[in-house]
Amino acid sequence: MIIKMLAIAVFFLIVSSLVYALYNLIKGKDSVHSAKTLKALTFRIAVSVALFVVIVVAMGLGLFRPHGIGVVVQAHKLSSAVADK
Repeated sequence: MIIKMLAIAVFFLIVSSLVYALYNLIKGKDSVHSAKTLKALTFRIAVSVALFVVIVVAMGLGLFRPHGIGVVVQAHKLSSAVADK
């Protein structure tokens, strides 16, 4: 549960970084605002990659289990493959 809440909090951080970058992009055309936009987008990319790595590691450790239609389809394929043998 903590991993899910952490992922959601980081996701909101990513979205807020995008909003901040958009604000600086629209607000001014000088180099100061351009540098702020670049920093915000670089921060967003770094946080996105870190979140991806954390999710993959958490899935590998069994702390985070995916659910939804993809898991149901994979389970159905696995059960039908076992039944065919």
